[in-house]
Amino acid sequence: MAEDFTIRGQVVDVHQRRVFPGEVTVLGGRIASITPVDDAPATYLMPGFVDAHVHIESSMLAPTEFARKAMTHGVVATVSDPHEIGNVLGVAGVEWMLENAAQTPLKIAFGAPSCVPATTFETAGAEISVEEVERLLDDPRIAYLSEMMNFPGVLGGDPDCHAKIAAANERGKPIDGHAPGLRGELAAQYVAAGMSTDHECFTKDEALDKIEAGCRIAIREGSAARNFEALWPLLSEHPAHCMLCSDDKHPDELVLGHIDALVRRALGLGVELFNVLRAACVNPVQHYKLDVGLLREGDPADFIEVDSLTAPRVLRTWIDGRLVAERGKSLISSVPIDPVNQFVARSVSAEDLRLDPHPGRLRVIEAVDGQLVTGSLLATPRVESGAVVSDPEGDVLKMVVVNRYHAAAPAFAFVKNFGLKRGAMASSVAHDSHNVIAVGVSDADLAAAINLVMDAGGGLSAACGADGAAEVLPLPIAGLMATGTCDEVAAAYGTLDKLVKAWGSPLRAPYMTLSFMALLVIPALKLSDQGLFDGEAFRFVELFE
Repeated sequence: MAEDFTIRGQVVDVHQRRVFPGEVTVLGGRIASITPVDDAPATYLMPGFVDAHVHIESSMLAPTEFARKAMTHGVVATVSDPHEIGNVLGVAGVEWMLENAAQTPLKIAFGAPSCVPATTFETAGAEISVEEVERLLDDPRIAYLSEMMNFPGVLGGDPDCHAKIAAANERGKPIDGHAPGLRGELAAQYVAAGMSTDHECFTKDEALDKIEAGCRIAIREGSAARNFEALWPLLSEHPAHCMLCSDDKHPDELVLGHIDALVRRALGLGVELFNVLRAACVNPVQHYKLDVGLLREGDPADFIEVDSLTAPRVLRTWIDGRLVAERGKSLISSVPIDPVNQFVARSVSAEDLRLDPHPGRLRVIEAVDGQLVTGSLLATPRVESGAVVSDPEGDVLKMVVVNRYHAAAPAFAFVKNFGLKRGAMASSVAHDSHNVIAVGVSDADLAAAINLVMDAGGGLSAACGADGAAEVLPLPIAGLMATGTCDEVAAAYGTLDKLVKAWGSPLRAPYMTLSFMALLVIPALKLSDQGLFDGEAFRFVELFE
């Protein structure tokens, strides 16, 4: 419960851009007064951090457990898109997230998923119609329309896309964009259609095009997509147009840091303190109209205490006047979690994964470490015993997607840069429809990894017959989230991560990268349960050229 209290420290006033010794008085969960004093401790009081765009599901944690860890890093609010669970369970999944999140002090502003399914070229577990989006937007717990990934539909006048945009506009709720690589006049047209943010920029020039069109840029640094290095100068050059976000963050990295890590990094690069805090605190609160305090008299008492202004470490976090975290430890207890799921498990054999040869070269997906975009290249197929197989020497590995919602033939692709020399890895986290995706060196290991996920009703796995290895992290909540704490899930995830890296993968986050190999809305080549997809031409292509 919130308590009435006073605390002294060096008050960081982000609005007047000054720091002064002061005393903050909290009454009834709000800031009653902020008074200058002659003497105060050498710790700093400042507004709490806001993650301006995150899929909580990608942490593999329920919202309540994600919150317990995020608050230790000074995060007091998130702008969260429940798009992932929406693709599995529809509106029922969104409702589950809302109900679970209501049990945590963290202020989680959810959006209404705009693209479920993300495309018509994959099999999802549900559809969220225009009418359902409208009903969600009528819910006061829903703050915005989630990322409009179908930017070709927006530009092409798709009636459903524009109906959802109109519904958000009518209710005065902002609309998140998602248009990787869109530049110039097309970017301007997309923003003019109603998009107010974009978190997909991977070059500064792209971001500048969108800023010029009136868009705010959420600078993303997640477990797979890392755009901070390319975009951080915008914090100084366009501070009114920047926010900070993680988008997708795995539990092992959430243990180590969140938005606080980006704040330290920006300050270390010489970005002025108040410009950093504008992006980390002020801009998302104002843009999304969040009921989050910014350390002003009358505001909700959502603030943090840090140890310095050059490389700040969070000492304590308060939300609505309640002390929720102290020196890296959550002061909020775990709550019981009742999993929900939609998963039709079926066993696959190595024979099911046999691929017959065809004339021509293989179209190969080129994974790019730290990016969601992929390349496309051609390779000569390796054929053994009359079947096309992985070529670990050439780092061209077989990838498979198996439908999790009903029985169907597997879809095949080949991918470069996963680097495995033995074994296989599989996951039911496969954006956006979350079928089961796997990559590996042999069909036997691929089948074993896939079956570990199937038997768990969703999860991450690693299997290697030669090593006798068979590890799985169960994800019983929609095949996306575990029921444990962040530390527990991070430890289990770390075991898998170490295994596949020991088997040769050079990727920083192999499982996160694998999950995006099915994300059709990000070019160039991706794999859905229905086949190999060209994200630039927006159509299926043959595996053999």
